[in-house]
Amino acid sequence: MIISQLSLKGFYAICRVLLFYIISIVIFATSSGVTKNVFLGDQLSFLISTILTFLLVVLFAKWEKLPLKDVGLIPYKSSLLRFSSGFGISVVMVVVEVLIITNFAKVKFSFAPHIPPINVITSLILFLLVACREELVFRSYSLRSLANSLNPIIALVIMTTIFIIEHVIAGMSWKMAVLGPGFGGILFGISALKTRGLALPLGLHFSWNFMQWLLGFKNNSGVWREIVEKGHESQAENIALAAFVFVMSATIVGIWQFYTRKES
Repeated sequence: MIISQLSLKGFYAICRVLLFYIISIVIFATSSGVTKNVFLGDQLSFLISTILTFLLVVLFAKWEKLPLKDVGLIPYKSSLLRFSSGFGISVVMVVVEVLIITNFAKVKFSFAPHIPPINVITSLILFLLVACREELVFRSYSLRSLANSLNPIIALVIMTTIFIIEHVIAGMSWKMAVLGPGFGGILFGISALKTRGLALPLGLHFSWNFMQWLLGFKNNSGVWREIVEKGHESQAENIALAAFVFVMSATIVGIWQFYTRKES
């Protein structure tokens, strides 16, 4: 009887989370459509999506009687420090990644002098809003609800899988989605679960995306350009993937161990 009740509780939790996610997708798609031809449409789209998703989290948290603090909507005294720590950790991760790539592959980075400063500012805003929207969708109500109803590991697996699928639907290959958003989903999810908040994963997520953009890893549009020596493209790609897996894995283990020790 108890097992049946627990199973039913988990089933209802999954259904609620799927409903929450579907509504969040409708919000995002509608916002993108409305702002498609507007000046700074991407930034405006993510701003609207973030605000409406925030309200959606409040609604579902109230429905399930989850404290808003538990789903990351009310900051802790340490939230600013955790956000800053997350930002700094991702900066170090990207620097280590670049050092590995440039030392083990025929790759160098060239400064792009003709990038207008306004592009840096608008990109900074965009990646902050992207991180806010995705953390609200994947690491606030959804993750905490499943962690409470099932267990944290299952919750992490489910939300990371959905995170991967969303990026595949957006046009990313399965290989890159599993490696990129897959590792990212685990890192951000563990950060949210261990700290019971969004400040640390938000700082990590925002900084990682922005630093990747600065170095030209996102469609080669940042302040620097990655230049691969001709004939060494395959080797450079493999080393870049290995560097990415290394920094992600090391950070996941580090955050897990650090907060596990704090809990004991």
